[in-house]
Amino acid sequence: MVLIQDELTAQVNHRGTEPAAAKRRLNNQANFAGDTAGSRNRETEKMIATNDRRESQPAAGSFHKDVQIHWGDSRGKIRDRDGKVLSLSLDKSSGSGFQSNQEFLYGKVEVQMKLVPRNMLVFYDDFVYLKSPGTTWDEIDFEFLGNISGHPYTLHTNVYTQGSGDKEQQFHLWLTQPLIFTLIASHGIHKGLFDGIPIREFKNTESMGVPFPKNQPMRLYASLWEAEHWATRGGLEKTDWSKAPFSALYRNYNVEGCVWANGKSSCPGNSPWFTQKVVLECQKKNEMGTE
Repeated sequence: MVLIQDELTAQVNHRGTEPAAAKRRLNNQANFAGDTAGSRNRETEKMIATNDRRESQPAAGSFHKDVQIHWGDSRGKIRDRDGKVLSLSLDKSSGSGFQSNQEFLYGKVEVQMKLVPRNMLVFYDDFVYLKSPGTTWDEIDFEFLGNISGHPYTLHTNVYTQGSGDKEQQFHLWLTQPLIFTLIASHGIHKGLFDGIPIREFKNTESMGVPFPKNQPMRLYASLWEAEHWATRGGLEKTDWSKAPFSALYRNYNVEGCVWANGKSSCPGNSPWFTQKVVLECQKKNEMGTE
């Protein structure tokens, strides 16, 4: 019995090959390259100053009102007055993270990300996920793992239903910098996309006896933390802390969907979020916005 149903594009199977469409999307976005400590500061300023020119993209929310930096002391920072850019940093003492203020039953999360540069010898976990509280929680994970200098980013994925995971899969991404991460959760399917290209989907196969996360509201979390004990070659490769602090940037955070409040969802039972149709519509809009 197949418990996980995944959609992996042919382009991903070509190691190190970046699809032409993905190249066009990357060229349409701001260039956030910058690998030294000094250039990281310049790139942060560039990221703040650059306006997103894709008119079809939904208006971005504000990190000031939509999230809270819930750990890491001062290592997590909102970098501009309008709350469009947030940075997380990691040093030898601690990482950092933020969480959404609202909970969602179903919805679409989109954020532009700049990961720690690939030529930094740092083994980290840049974690974006939806999670519900409690001991029988639901969770949808997308984790970017640091790697040996110059090697592709590794994407580690997992799905928990009622506290049970063991649905892990990893992908070596062709992506360089930057990327737009989209996570769509609905009654029929959960799907993760990068620059409009679907990487993994988890379909509702409850008819086959497979639990599906559909009843518990979840918050969005993002964190940057040290994972050298397991992220690369079982901990054989170690982080070069002389290059710390390491930073990841998040821009144009936007969420739309079924907000959970007072014990119920804001969406009626006949909402498109309770069908698979909304996933196809969201994916089509995302692809149109990144062409």
